[in-house]
Amino acid sequence: MNIFEDYDAISQCNKCGFCQEACPVFRSTGHESGVARGRLALMRGIIEDRVQWTKELEDPLFNCLGCGACTASCLADVPTADLVIKGRAEYLEKVGRKPIHKLLFEQLLPYPKRLHMAARAAAFGKNSGMSKVAKALGLLRILGRDFAKAENIVEKLPPVPFRGLVKPGEYPGTGDTLRIGYFIGCGVDVIQQEAGQESLKILKKIGKTVTVLDNCCCGLPAWTYGDIDAAQKLALKNLEAFSSQSFDVIVTDCSSCASFLKKYPKVFQGDEKNQDLAQAQTPLFQDMVEFIFKNGYSTPTGKSPIVVTFHDPCHAVRGQGISRENREILKNIQGVEFREMPEADWCCGGAGSYALTHYDLSMKVLDRKMKNVESTEADFLVTSCPACMIQLSHGIRRAGLNTKVCHISEIVTGAKPKG
Repeated sequence: MNIFEDYDAISQCNKCGFCQEACPVFRSTGHESGVARGRLALMRGIIEDRVQWTKELEDPLFNCLGCGACTASCLADVPTADLVIKGRAEYLEKVGRKPIHKLLFEQLLPYPKRLHMAARAAAFGKNSGMSKVAKALGLLRILGRDFAKAENIVEKLPPVPFRGLVKPGEYPGTGDTLRIGYFIGCGVDVIQQEAGQESLKILKKIGKTVTVLDNCCCGLPAWTYGDIDAAQKLALKNLEAFSSQSFDVIVTDCSSCASFLKKYPKVFQGDEKNQDLAQAQTPLFQDMVEFIFKNGYSTPTGKSPIVVTFHDPCHAVRGQGISRENREILKNIQGVEFREMPEADWCCGGAGSYALTHYDLSMKVLDRKMKNVESTEADFLVTSCPACMIQLSHGIRRAGLNTKVCHISEIVTGAKPKG
C-alpha cells in the first residue's frame, strides 16, 4: 500500500473546516488531528516528506471512527475514511502490526469453529467472573490499550454461538420461490442471538428455502484496521463458498457486514480474476432492512402502543444509503409510534472494536447519543447493526435510561414488545 498514489485525492481538501461540524471525534476533543482536514494534512505531509512514519502517527490515524460523516459534509467529496484506511495500511507496513490483530485476523476470524471456541472461553470468563480477576491483574491489557475499561461493555455472553443452536444448512420456508442465503455476522453469531432467531423467522416466512451459511467474518474488521491482505483472504473465502451454491439473494442482518459485502469488488481492485468473482455476486447481497422493505413483513405489537426511535448505523446510512426504508418499516407496524431522534445518523462511537483502544473517546461520543435518545422518551431504540446494539446498550446502562435496545427484526416480528 502506498498513499503516494492518492496524492491528488488528498490534495482536494481545501481546509474549509466543514468536516469539523460533522466529526464526532472532533466535537468530543476539539483537536485538529482528530478531524478530516487534520488527518489529510498529516498524510500530505508524509507524501511531501515533511512527516516521517513513526509510532506517533498511530493515534491520529487510528482514532478515526470511519463513520464517513466528514465526506457527507465535504464540498469536494474527499473520501477521507477510505484514505485513512490506506494510511493505516502503510503504517502497518512501515511501523508494524500488533500480535493480537494477527491472531484475530489470521487465526480466528477465517475459521468459525475456532472463533466459536474462543467465544465460549470468553463467555466462561465473563459469566463466571474470571475476567474480573484478569482485569485486576492487568492481564487484559494484551488485548488492547483500553480493553480492561471496555470489558464491561458486554454484560453477559451466550455460552453457545448462534450456529451452535441453528446448524448451517438448508431449511424449508413457507414462501413460493425465493432461495435465500443467510449470512451470519460475527456479532449475531456470538452475542446477538435473539436478533438472529427473529431474522431467521422472517426469512423462513418469505423464502421457499433458507440456507444458514457457514461463512466466516466478512473481513470488515481487518479492512478497517488497514490489514488489506487479511481482508482479501476473508472476502475470497466467502466468495468461493457463495459461488458453490445457488441463491436468489444473500441477506445479512448486520448493516456493517452488508455494506462491506457490497464493496467486495473494491477490495480486489487490481485483481481482475477475483474482482470479477466479486462483481458477479455483489447484486445478491442485501441488508435485512432492504429485504424487509422490499418484501413486506410485520406483526402487530399488541394492545399497548409503544414508542420507537431509530439509530442509523454508519454502514447503513452512508455505507449503503439506507435511511428511509427503516423508518417506513417502523411507521407501518400497527401499535408503533415512531419518533425521530436528533442526530440519528451520528456515529454511536462503537465502530467495531474502537472502544478497546479508545474507550474514553468512544464514551464521549456515546454520551452525546444517549442525550438524544433520552429526548425521544422512546420505549425501544432500534437499529440494524449488532455492534451498534452492544454500544448503545452500554450507553443505556451508563445513562440509567429505561429504553430497550433491539434489532429491527425483533420489532418487526413483535418479539421484543411481547417480552
